[in-house]
Amino acid sequence: EVQLVESGGGLVQAGGSLRLSCSASGFSFDNYAVGWFRQAPGKDREGISCINSRNGRAYYVESVKGRFTLSNGNAKNTVYLQIDSAKPEDTAVYYCALHRGHCFGTDYVRKFVYSYWGQGTQVTVSS
Repeated sequence: EVQLVESGGGLVQAGGSLRLSCSASGFSFDNYAVGWFRQAPGKDREGISCINSRNGRAYYVESVKGRFTLSNGNAKNTVYLQIDSAKPEDTAVYYCALHRGHCFGTDYVRKFVYSYWGQGTQVTVSS
């Protein structure tokens, strides 16, 4: 059974930094994509970034480009989402998700693409 576990959430001041982790287990395929989504109170879950496991290429939506960095970790099946220059509007529950294949076009921000989801980790940015 594929499982995803996020960690690293917490409280950070505006302008500060935070690093989220997503650890995946329970599968043997090596070509997959990990996407990150976030859901603020009262809003839909939005896709913000995606990374290919094989080549480490990452994609970002405009609202986080230049502030968020997604990378493959040294540990197997682990990815990191580095949040820099945090803004109050980044406050949300952050989820990682996984599907076989690669980040494709603009579909990487669509929830239906992903087969597996973590439980989420809360990020709160104070002003």
